[in-house]
Amino acid sequence: MSERETIADLLVIGAGPTGMACAIEAQRAGFRAMLVDKGCLCNSLFHYPSNMTFFTTPELLEIGDIPFSSPNQKPNRNEALEYYRKVAEHYKLDVRQYETVNRVTGSDDDFTVHTTDRFGRPLAHRARKLVIATGYYDLPNYLNIPGEELNKVFHYYHDPHPYYGLDVVVIGGKNSAAIAALDLWRHGARVTLVHRGPDMHRHVKYWILPDIKNRIRNAEIAAHFSSNVTRITEDAVTLATPDGEVTLPNHFVFALTGYRPDFEFLEALGVKLDEANDRCPVCNPVTLESNVPGIYLAGVVIAGERTNEIFIENGRFHGRQIAEDLQARLANTTTTA
Repeated sequence: MSERETIADLLVIGAGPTGMACAIEAQRAGFRAMLVDKGCLCNSLFHYPSNMTFFTTPELLEIGDIPFSSPNQKPNRNEALEYYRKVAEHYKLDVRQYETVNRVTGSDDDFTVHTTDRFGRPLAHRARKLVIATGYYDLPNYLNIPGEELNKVFHYYHDPHPYYGLDVVVIGGKNSAAIAALDLWRHGARVTLVHRGPDMHRHVKYWILPDIKNRIRNAEIAAHFSSNVTRITEDAVTLATPDGEVTLPNHFVFALTGYRPDFEFLEALGVKLDEANDRCPVCNPVTLESNVPGIYLAGVVIAGERTNEIFIENGRFHGRQIAEDLQARLANTTTTA
């Protein structure tokens, strides 16, 4: 089957808030922009826990100068999804959802992004410039231990109800692990937290940390620090602890050990990674153009393995930097097809 083809000035890979901001700023500068995502609009936010609350205020999540109205000091996931849908509607963003990018051919001013839709049909999108705004939430850090492939093991947490009355292990010591452990416990699961560090991580938010510490102190949530899960079976998990090997009865495991950008995809595009600097991709800090002419980076991918440095709050401004460079390079030469 031949590929169907579309043409744009700027194609953004990744339709999250940062990718949307890039497309909006390009459109406002007079360019034709398109977004492609292997999932839905704001796919990562959609896969956050259903009752998640952001750690920030609504105005810091705004893009495109569209106000984010919320009755809450910290908005929740559903409010954010509704807000970004409204922004996409307001700007009439061209979002190609459920298309997986397989490869990119061509070069600056004439790229072709080859994708497949959810039925495996090939498509092709031509663009003069590209932005990679793929985030990091789609690629979990795997434990690489026996049993991790079992269907009782999850690397994402969504909802507590299915785990009522069951033995659940949560692996990790940062915000996502703390939130999941507390939510599961409050909805009737028997929770054990396992973390390789000596205590909860310093990045746990200040209003969450006392809650999880009190639950552990009161033995409402069991905890093993300075410990690692070494094996998972259908009915148990085995831990290496300071006191020796421990085996716990278990029904489900949430391995919330963090996520990483798609470094392989970046390297396939020719983008160089600074191995001495936490694998940060090489890019111009002013224009955000990578070492590959015509390919820009936006959002958390810029920070490499330092995934706690860039969030929606600061990544949303990357679109303006890129649009300014597009104006300098593509003025009066926009696509007409």
